[in-house]
Amino acid sequence: MNLDANNLNNIVSLIMKELDKNNNIDDTGQGCGGEEGKNGIFSSMDTAVSKAKEAQVTLFASKLELRERIIKAIREDVREAAAELAEIAVEETGMGRVDDKTLKHYVTVDKTPGVEDLRAFAYSGDNGLTVMELSPYGVIGSITPSTNPSETIVCNAIGMIAAGNSVVFAPHPGAKKTSLRAVEILNKAVARAGGPNNLVVTIFEPSIENTNKMVKNPDIKMVVATGGPGVVKSVMSSGKKAIGAGAGNPPVLVDETADIEKAAKDIVNGCSFDNNLPCITEKEVVAVDSITDYLIFEMQKNGAYLVQDSKTIKKLCEMVINDGSPNRAYVGKNASYILKDLGIDVGDEIKVIIVETDAGHPLAVLEMLMPVLPIVRVKDALEGIKVCKKLEDGLRHTAMIHSKNIDILTKYARDMETTILVKNGPSYSGIGVGGEGYTTFTIAGPTGEGLTSAKSFARNRRCALVGGLSIK
Repeated sequence: MNLDANNLNNIVSLIMKELDKNNNIDDTGQGCGGEEGKNGIFSSMDTAVSKAKEAQVTLFASKLELRERIIKAIREDVREAAAELAEIAVEETGMGRVDDKTLKHYVTVDKTPGVEDLRAFAYSGDNGLTVMELSPYGVIGSITPSTNPSETIVCNAIGMIAAGNSVVFAPHPGAKKTSLRAVEILNKAVARAGGPNNLVVTIFEPSIENTNKMVKNPDIKMVVATGGPGVVKSVMSSGKKAIGAGAGNPPVLVDETADIEKAAKDIVNGCSFDNNLPCITEKEVVAVDSITDYLIFEMQKNGAYLVQDSKTIKKLCEMVINDGSPNRAYVGKNASYILKDLGIDVGDEIKVIIVETDAGHPLAVLEMLMPVLPIVRVKDALEGIKVCKKLEDGLRHTAMIHSKNIDILTKYARDMETTILVKNGPSYSGIGVGGEGYTTFTIAGPTGEGLTSAKSFARNRRCALVGGLSIK
């Protein structure tokens, strides 16, 4: 969208009128009518970017020790507010589970890399010393989703500030309250650590128009988008350095050599994590025929509800799929909620709905983002690999496998080419929840950065001193 000065003024005027009319946000940043500029929240995107630019100049002129203090304060304050942010997100979006979202915040503050991720290295020889270091881009624009709103904001803020940047967030409008509260908490942490004001900013009224303004602003030097294919494609064509974290449709393959009891438990736990909202979670099971019945039996013991009747399966599909896409009314809902609308009353001990389908069924092909898990039978692991690759659809995001066959594990990993591959564990192990390695909620498959961290938000700079400082 091209905005001239008149159009921009009209948009801002309309926004301000709506703010005055609704008056539905207080000065805590939990709504959209608070004090202008307080806690990094502004009515104008241009103003937000301008203030963030000033803050970045101050941060870059400061010592690395300041960045470390800021990140330490963010970790402390977000940990304290984790349950609050989780509750706000579930209430506002109607998606996910409070306990799982709280855990995601804990993992984010504990395992998102900070300044230690910025490792310099050097070349030393007869011709002198050349040092390679990581330096900030400047002001980064970050587009965040409604599925993991505050988790993504906190994770990106830690990495981006560690790399010496400031950040302008363009949140999903459906998670406005949650996102503004997260930005408020971050700003208070920065201030407590002695950092510059407006290091992390956003606007009262997130919208497509304001996001486009952010992307096009000449002071935004990098754009990071976490969301669906449309928003990722948009930032990749922006003409700026872009990091795109897109959708996934992760399959899990189970062969006859797997520990079936453990596989069943891991799959149910992984698929039901935050009601299947994370893009890494198991979206479909591909199982070797000889063990499928036993796998289903064990999944039922661990909180899965099997829908078998053909009429009920048809009704389920009509409910959760709308015009060829997941029905947003059921995205991120509890399995018991979905089953209730299907006419089946169960308790919250039921975490996942499982249904046997073929590989071409919409439940298997679509990324559903809800705890409805199709199970596809195959004759052997080699056929399973082919089916998994087709269902993953070249997104190269995430895949899981349960097997003790080294050859199958190796072939699956090579053929799938995914950014994350989890062997013999639940999907969330791939982002450091119960698995080794750091955490991120911006997994950049489309642009190739993979699991982003502070070094992803920094430029490589080379400084060569000729004929000196080499002591070999």
